Amino acid sequence: MNHSKVYKWYVGLWWAVIFVSCMKPDPTTELYQIFSDARQYQLDSNPINATYSGIHSSNDRMPLVSVEQMEKNLEFWRSIIARMEKIQINALSKKDKVNHKIFKRIVISRIKGVEYKDYYMPFNADSGFHTGLARLHKAMPFQTVADYQNYIDRLLDFPRYFDEQITNMRLGIQSGITIPQIVLNGYEVTINTHVVDTPDKSAFYAPFRSFPNSFSDEQKSLIKQQGEHAVMNGAVKAYAAFLDFFLNEYYPGARTTLGAYKLPGGMDYYNFKINHFTTLDLTAEQIHSIGLKEVTRIRGEMEAIIKSVGFSGSFSDFLDFLRTDPQFYAESPEALLKEASFIAKRMDAKLPALFNKLPRLPYGVAPVPDDLAPKYTGGRYVGPAEGSKEPGYYWVNTYKLDVRPLYNLEALTLHEGVPGHHLQNSIASELTDLPEFRKDLYLSAFGEGWGLYSEYLGIEAGFYTDPYSNFGRLTYEMWRACRLVVDTGIHAMGWSRQQVIDYLSNNTALPIHECTTETDRYIAWPGQALSYKIGELKIKELRKYAEQELGKQFDVRNFHDTVLGNGSVPLDVLEDQIKDWVTTQKN
Repeated sequence: MNHSKVYKWYVGLWWAVIFVSCMKPDPTTELYQIFSDARQYQLDSNPINATYSGIHSSNDRMPLVSVEQMEKNLEFWRSIIARMEKIQINALSKKDKVNHKIFKRIVISRIKGVEYKDYYMPFNADSGFHTGLARLHKAMPFQTVADYQNYIDRLLDFPRYFDEQITNMRLGIQSGITIPQIVLNGYEVTINTHVVDTPDKSAFYAPFRSFPNSFSDEQKSLIKQQGEHAVMNGAVKAYAAFLDFFLNEYYPGARTTLGAYKLPGGMDYYNFKINHFTTLDLTAEQIHSIGLKEVTRIRGEMEAIIKSVGFSGSFSDFLDFLRTDPQFYAESPEALLKEASFIAKRMDAKLPALFNKLPRLPYGVAPVPDDLAPKYTGGRYVGPAEGSKEPGYYWVNTYKLDVRPLYNLEALTLHEGVPGHHLQNSIASELTDLPEFRKDLYLSAFGEGWGLYSEYLGIEAGFYTDPYSNFGRLTYEMWRACRLVVDTGIHAMGWSRQQVIDYLSNNTALPIHECTTETDRYIAWPGQALSYKIGELKIKELRKYAEQELGKQFDVRNFHDTVLGNGSVPLDVLEDQIKDWVTTQKN
């Protein structure tokens, strides 16, 4: 045997292995390259997303939403999944295994959404692709002539963007993939508000009312002239075309069925929505059963309050009393906003007892914009664009004061403001050890579960001392429990619209107007309503587990910091994180 040749052969093989291993991409590097590629693709294809992310290089454009673009999106996200499946997960750190798991879930959901043609329905019963555009300018800079030109060009791109949405909706009519007709009555108010006869009446004209002092009179005059043209021939023209389409084609052609199981895809489609919004593998039957049990439990607590205040009459009589007695309603929009602000400020003072880490971003209290209010929910949190000078806002609906009861206001404020959505979203935006995609990620089961849990935290913070306010808290919890029953009832079990309205009005103290608008929301948005109670139950379950395991070591501030300290996560990931935290605390 020639030992020299054997030795050289082994050395060559060794170097070949080294070379091949060096050529193979590092799993962590490849994972973050995927995150980067996906983010860049989103920013390129959706300039609105870029604007709200503080990136202003495409402020002159609107998103691409044509069928061809959707097919391109589908191809791209499938390629991302293919790349992710090649990564050796075991070679990733514990944190990056979580990042991989979360991102893969998001991408699969996007793929299924395109496959099920969700883009044929670009709006629901209270919001849509067109409802937030009048406030888009608040996320844009207006310091230079180029900034104003970008906004002008963006307005002029509205007709193209709306035409692509209308084309998709026409395809939806042809294939039976539309919002149910029954929930669309009056929806045109969200469109015709923006169909005006002069530019100064348009909400899109706002940036042209003032200019930096550095601009010359000639520049101001030219920009104003171009702006007036862009408002009328861009935004107003687009909304006018959409209004005509909605009234003459979409509304008459919308489907007359209600449930998601009646759409192409049937129960498979609704099961996708259940998983998307709850992040858990639950069936409609399981969720319906959970809802019925929660309704029974909460009803018992509500009956106890009725007895404690000495009310003589039935449960239905008490609900009627709450809905009609003037003492429970504000006399003016200003009074309602002041009461909401006072509650919010009181809760601000309680936060140090519940959290170690608080966000820097402040928030304000403001009315729901007039163009949204008639078809909008009672309140909502609206976060600012990244890098903007805006705070967060807790919106309170001041439309029809006789359906905005004060006894619900403490629960609503804690849910939408602090310790609810403002606190949760602001903390997430300030996290520094997460990939970019997780800093503005919003998973409904986590976010809305935290919002409902925040209502419950009001008890520990000293709220709901008035029995009617406590009944309001319970009616909000009952409302979310009812959602488990009625959402599955509509989309899997054939419930009618009136059946849902009656179930809500018979079990909660919500005004009939809100029972109706909420019912329409559930019909138009399958699965989303499930996220609140499912998420809250999981957070409460994990807190109980931590309290039992840690005993005197349990600190609620540390628990809350742990829940919020990793941003929005699927509920199974949250469970793993809390159990890891408990183990660490024990050791």
